[in-house]
Amino acid sequence: MSNWLHEVFDVPKPIVGMCHLPALPGDPGYDAAGGMDKILAHARQEIDALQTGGVDGILISNEFSLPYLTRTEPITAIAMARTIGELISELQVPFGVNVLWDGVASIDLAMATGAAFVREVFTGVYASDFGMWNTDVGRAARHRAQVGAGGVRLLYNIVPEGATYVAGRELDRMTRSTVFNGAPDGLCVSGLTAGAATDTSTLKIVKENAGDVPVFVNTGVRPDTVAESLQYADGAIVGTWFKREGKFANDVDAARVAELMGVVRELR
Repeated sequence: MSNWLHEVFDVPKPIVGMCHLPALPGDPGYDAAGGMDKILAHARQEIDALQTGGVDGILISNEFSLPYLTRTEPITAIAMARTIGELISELQVPFGVNVLWDGVASIDLAMATGAAFVREVFTGVYASDFGMWNTDVGRAARHRAQVGAGGVRLLYNIVPEGATYVAGRELDRMTRSTVFNGAPDGLCVSGLTAGAATDTSTLKIVKENAGDVPVFVNTGVRPDTVAESLQYADGAIVGTWFKREGKFANDVDAARVAELMGVVRELR
């Protein structure tokens, strides 16, 4: 298997916690009265709770920019860059970024902030909640090279949330062709929405067909499911479980982070 996971996280089966930014300038839900100061305060609190709870990495995303664009306005990545820039001295673990749902903007943000990895939908054509959703992995790969971001690891969502692959291909064939044609650094396997359980049989199929490419379980990880998920996955990205009362819209609860990380440490 690719050793980049060890190089970045220095632990087996890394757990990456989500820092979900509030709605940003230009988003329908943006709090203009609170402004960027409120966004910065929220991000600082989330990062502190995740690190206090013991995560191995953090993924910073504009999760509350709903409904998402597949090509974002410049202000989105710019606002995220300011947030990360102001808080980067407080980040004690490796971090990644995700500008939903814009792969090129995510690569730019990673390059500008020093993020180690990006998670996005880079391949495929989908019928989604956000309309017909096309991607251009060739453009994204060339853009990464052009901006000097070759060291930024790209995690591809193989089954994105809220979307169905238009061609209706079998998952095993889709995984093999994505690995061959797209050269991802990792694959992320999701449930239907944020917090929804990821089917173990789906994880198993992707893992069996991914070759040396690491596979992350992307949604639905909890203390009672993490052992089963990590039988097949090489790591996990966790958002909803870490929130107070396990509700997507709530803030991160350091105690819930510590609970899951305690289970993971026993598994290791």
